[in-house]
Amino acid sequence: MYKKKLILIGAGGHCKSCIDVIEQAGKYEISGILDPHKNGSLLGYPIINQDDTYIEELVKEDYYFFITIGQIKTAEKRVEIYKLLKNYKAKIATIVSPLAYVSKHSIIKEGTIIMHHALVNANATVEENCIINSKALVEHDATIHKHTHISTGAIVNGGVEVLKESFFGSGAVSKEYVKVDGFVKAGSLTK
Repeated sequence: MYKKKLILIGAGGHCKSCIDVIEQAGKYEISGILDPHKNGSLLGYPIINQDDTYIEELVKEDYYFFITIGQIKTAEKRVEIYKLLKNYKAKIATIVSPLAYVSKHSIIKEGTIIMHHALVNANATVEENCIINSKALVEHDATIHKHTHISTGAIVNGGVEVLKESFFGSGAVSKEYVKVDGFVKAGSLTK
């Protein structure tokens, strides 16, 4: 089976988790990791020590791209790179772990990763460039807006709207049909 060539952007800790999901999904072949601050390799994949301007060259070579920079305090860097990729008309991957459950009645938009054992239920929408981390639950009718991170083991209940560029911490739980905006700390309850 032909696999699409993929360039990852950012060689930190989140990248390691993304690599594992990408390998399990089997749809893309990782060609390298773009990171101007690092050298060497990560989990056996070469780190390309170039800045963001190198993306334009890679776009011409028909690569797909995926942002593997994590997000806790701010989505700023992920947003900046996503806009840059769109500006260059790059092909942006969407990654779904085969160990996750994503309802056929949900919508997952480009640049998003659904990680191992996450669950996205019926009529939920996950917009562009989001992280739905390991064991997170996005319930029915919830909307996760652009550039948002739903962290490990978090529960976003039915009808909840998580506004753009938010961080919803590990083990945090929301009440149903509320709006969530900004930083939600780990283990908290949003009412």
